[in-house]
Amino acid sequence: MTLSDSLEGYDVIGDVHGCGATLAVLLEKLGYHQRDGVYRHPRRKVIFVGDLIDRGPRIRLAVRIARSMVEAGEAFIVMGNHEYNALAYCRRDPRKGQGWLRDHTPRHNRVIKETLEQYADHPAEWEDTLDWFMTMPLFLERDGIRVVHACWDQAMIDEFRQRYPDGRMDEAFLQVSAQYGTRDYAIMDRLTRGGQLRLPDDIEIHSGDGFTRRSFRTHFWARDPRIYGDVVFQPDNLPDDLELRELTPEEIASLSYYGPEEPPLFIGHYWCEGIPALPTLNIACVDYSAVKFGRLVAYRWSGERELDANHFRWVSVPEMPQARPLPWEIEFD
Repeated sequence: MTLSDSLEGYDVIGDVHGCGATLAVLLEKLGYHQRDGVYRHPRRKVIFVGDLIDRGPRIRLAVRIARSMVEAGEAFIVMGNHEYNALAYCRRDPRKGQGWLRDHTPRHNRVIKETLEQYADHPAEWEDTLDWFMTMPLFLERDGIRVVHACWDQAMIDEFRQRYPDGRMDEAFLQVSAQYGTRDYAIMDRLTRGGQLRLPDDIEIHSGDGFTRRSFRTHFWARDPRIYGDVVFQPDNLPDDLELRELTPEEIASLSYYGPEEPPLFIGHYWCEGIPALPTLNIACVDYSAVKFGRLVAYRWSGERELDANHFRWVSVPEMPQARPLPWEIEFD
């Protein structure tokens, strides 16, 4: 497919994580202006890669901006793992009586804490927002580009699309996908959380965000990976000399692969740092840790088959005390 004469291209925006005011600044910088309560551009549209919620100071604002654009046809969005997690956290599991699809553990409580607090006085709005999350597709293919939150695994996408041609899950899929070990869990996990490998010998990573992890995130564009260092893709370094550890045949078989001949692909999720750069000429990650006082990043795509790092645009997030959203930041003119 090619872009229409009236559409100049797409601006693919990374994980917002509640940085609603910064999102507004980035949109203005990209030439979008608010009209009738919606940010619009005369010749371009936005694609959000998911993870609008959690952690940041202005979550409701971030959701309101993105949702109003999507519903007005000025933007598209794919589901992130944080939207999925919120759905599972707030939906009952019929197998557990009064339990939840996503257990309310201290770790899970901590992740969603800011979101629930900022919606606490707006319960109807939160329920409506959860319903909107259910309408988000897990992936997009538009005008020659692909977008997914974490990993484009073609076999899993084809399998999902056979059941859900529009890319949107239903309540039945949500229920089963929350059950570890099911095929639906594997599909949701791979598309929204990406590949992960377990660390050996009970080794742990104590990451900068305060979590302890026993696995590491992997990328999916190494043609012939041999060692951990060929596929690790996260800001936290592997401990000791683990980057030199050889991958087992089973670990190699578990990895997804996206080749250089495939269409341009945009992802978020991976907490990149520093100046935005391209891992390959057909893949761009637009998550640059905005809520950790990094950068809220967009890639300005205008039809090119080979991506160009000069097309990244961003707004740096200043480090300042977290603040509740003010009424004027929530209500549009």
